[in-house]
Amino acid sequence: MSERILRLDKVKEITGLSRSTIYAEISKGKFPKQVSLTGRRSVGWYQSDIAKWVDTRSK
Repeated sequence: MSERILRLDKVKEITGLSRSTIYAEISKGKFPKQVSLTGRRSVGWYQSDIAKWVDTRSK
């Protein structure tokens, strides 16, 4: 079974962060990096990476 990829809208919903905050935190190394999908500007995040990030924030 392959890992689920989450698009930006779902990541924003799960984390409660805005698009600009997500990308700012990525540039600081404090948020999981996005992965490129098919298409020029299409990106997503591994569900497990987002779940781990949320888990560390709740402790």
